[in-house]
Amino acid sequence: MTEQITLDIIDTLAANAFDGYVVRKDLAQQFKGAYPVPTYVGEFLIGRYCATTDPEEIEEGLEVVQRLLHDRTVRAGEEELFKSRARERARVKLIDIVKVRLDPKSDAYVAELPSLALKEVRIDDDVVRDNERLLTGGFYAEVDLVYDATIAEEKSGKPFSVGALRPIQLSTRDSLDRLAEGRARFDTEQWKHLLLRSVGFEPERLTLREQDVLLLRMVPFVQRNYNMVELGPRGTGKSHLYQQVSPYAHLISGGKATVARMFVNNATGQKGLVAQYDVICFDEVSGVSFDQKDGVNIMKGYMESGEFSRGRESIRADGSIVLVGNFDVDVQHQQRVGHLLSPLPPEMRDDTAFMDRIHAYLPGWDVPKLNPTYFTHHFGLVSDFLSECWDRLRNQSRLTNVQGRVHYSDALSGRDVTAVSKTVDGLLKLLYPSTDAEIPDEDLEWAVRIALECRRRVKEQQRKIGAAEFRNTQFGFRIGEGVEEFVTTPELASPDAISLDPLPPGQVWGLAEGSSETGPGLYRIEAADTPGSGARGLLNQAAPAPLRESYKVADQNLVAQSRLLVGDRNPREHNITAQVRALDASKTGNGLGLPILLAMTSAMLQRPLKGGLIAVGNLSLGGGVETLGNAASLAEHAMEKGATTLLVPVSARRQLMDVSDEVATHVTFLFYNDAQDALIKSIGE
Repeated sequence: MTEQITLDIIDTLAANAFDGYVVRKDLAQQFKGAYPVPTYVGEFLIGRYCATTDPEEIEEGLEVVQRLLHDRTVRAGEEELFKSRARERARVKLIDIVKVRLDPKSDAYVAELPSLALKEVRIDDDVVRDNERLLTGGFYAEVDLVYDATIAEEKSGKPFSVGALRPIQLSTRDSLDRLAEGRARFDTEQWKHLLLRSVGFEPERLTLREQDVLLLRMVPFVQRNYNMVELGPRGTGKSHLYQQVSPYAHLISGGKATVARMFVNNATGQKGLVAQYDVICFDEVSGVSFDQKDGVNIMKGYMESGEFSRGRESIRADGSIVLVGNFDVDVQHQQRVGHLLSPLPPEMRDDTAFMDRIHAYLPGWDVPKLNPTYFTHHFGLVSDFLSECWDRLRNQSRLTNVQGRVHYSDALSGRDVTAVSKTVDGLLKLLYPSTDAEIPDEDLEWAVRIALECRRRVKEQQRKIGAAEFRNTQFGFRIGEGVEEFVTTPELASPDAISLDPLPPGQVWGLAEGSSETGPGLYRIEAADTPGSGARGLLNQAAPAPLRESYKVADQNLVAQSRLLVGDRNPREHNITAQVRALDASKTGNGLGLPILLAMTSAMLQRPLKGGLIAVGNLSLGGGVETLGNAASLAEHAMEKGATTLLVPVSARRQLMDVSDEVATHVTFLFYNDAQDALIKSIGE
């Protein structure tokens, strides 16, 4: 008996919206490993006989599926038994992968049935013309295998032939319309969960981050000419989607490929895998190699333009390239000693031009090592139906639906924008299969953040190699008239480390002089602004007296100089709160007046300060800038913390002439006269 499950809201919605196209995903797992076929073949049969929520019907359907798989799949050692049955009965039905090649000696096509070790099976030309993928790796099908005793008696006769062939396919021409119609019944979170269940995962066991990474794996299926890399630990299911879920994907195990099979066979003119499959995945990417020296260059050219030239003509194709591999070292350690694309083969790992063609680097280390608890027992879309819909989505775009709503920072090159746009388009097509869907800002922002992060990860590896042209990696975006926000890669980001990325509006790094015992201290200041009656205060509980004094002078200057600092915004009509975190031994917060004022004005203006900047300086109640006593040691501390710019009073200029060469080459000094000057220079363009 199958295990009974409690149906949740997504099960109910899916069963009603996709009647006949949903299956219990755990049912297919019952047959995994028991029969020599991939998961989607078992699901195809389950979808045909068990597409119901009724337990009794499921039980009856499972018996039929089990009987079909038992009777029609060839297990090891049964090859001769099936051949004998074909001879005795003249015809036998089986489920097998069918591959075809042209035999030039006989000027005829011959099929190969690997499970029977038959390589000389006759097949009609019409069948081959209707199913060209038979010629490039083949596909699973229900086959009527015919045996002709008369031909067997001929010399070199081929007694076996394919009498009928039915591809393993449940979908129909209106599949995508059905998907779009059913999607309208789900909210975005429910739809994401259904997609994850449809490829076998249980979203309730996954964090939002893990869900996002697994959804990103689906983008190559819906996006033409999409190039993606995923490196991560073993056991995270990197190749599962490309091997078990979709017949439109082809997995190259071990990374070995021939130019003829991958692109085009010059002898026959037959187009290769990139023209016949939606996704070509190279497993074990460290071993990627071709039989010809120019293989990698041909692939690099194809990844750039979607074209390749063999002989006289240029050939277009739209197959996506996915490179997956194992990455066993600690990510933080790898970033210190090398870069995160080091597992690629030598021809690729340090080639910044090759890297530039990668649209997204998926962080495989954020996917948990999979065990049975991560696999769903709920309903999901039949893999064949879903993969067919994905195939049709490749001919569409959602970028027109969001045209003009996203603005990217100047740090993105033309290739960066192209890469990010492809990822955004793919993610939105997954969420919104309808061409006229209205896409809300929150879903657009979700897609943009993922796309920027995964493209920036590529850019950071290019920068690691040392190419000056890739130095600017501060990827930012703005939705509509909103505030520009910056996206980093989590493995680089730390809440207590200064990076080149601007902090959100209202947040500032500040340095205080400290004392002779503690030395200078780094602080992170965060201010929040909400409409109100002018309530302002410091959130730190039991704040030291010097910190309270710093806040007091900052607040007084904000009110007194509001027109110079925030224009027509009246601080008396805003509730502004600030919090100061000490990150060094120095905890008193003395002399932080200017950094706190910058945080408050940044929050009111909703403008971020420059990335990599630390502000230094204290103010008097009357608006004057106090003199620093240890500017050189503050500059050295700023360099140690990773700052690239030190915003410092101009009165400290003479002191800073004595800093070390190392400090002078790593830190830029930005001098200011007063609070308004400091604000203008810290915000910049």
